[in-house]
Amino acid sequence: KIPFQFSGKGVVYSFSTVYYAPEGFQESAPYVVALVKLDEGPMVAAQLTDVEGDEVQIGMPVEMVTRKTYAEGEDGIIHYNYKFRPQFQAVAS
Repeated sequence: KIPFQFSGKGVVYSFSTVYYAPEGFQESAPYVVALVKLDEGPMVAAQLTDVEGDEVQIGMPVEMVTRKTYAEGEDGIIHYNYKFRPQFQAVAS
């Protein structure tokens, strides 16, 4: 087997807004989840971050980031997971 590292970049293939979140995620609602088609071909499901729901578009370029998902109480374990955010566009000078 040859290890493979994904770029973490892709495009939004499909998306939906979650208004009624499952237990433990209610404070994050509403939030957008998407199917992201990675540049290398596979699709993954993930929450989108750093973007408002009305700004999300199919085909929008995104990149993976690691973000806090939830904490187990005020002094508990903090859980992190991957999410996707819009790719930053370089500004021409």
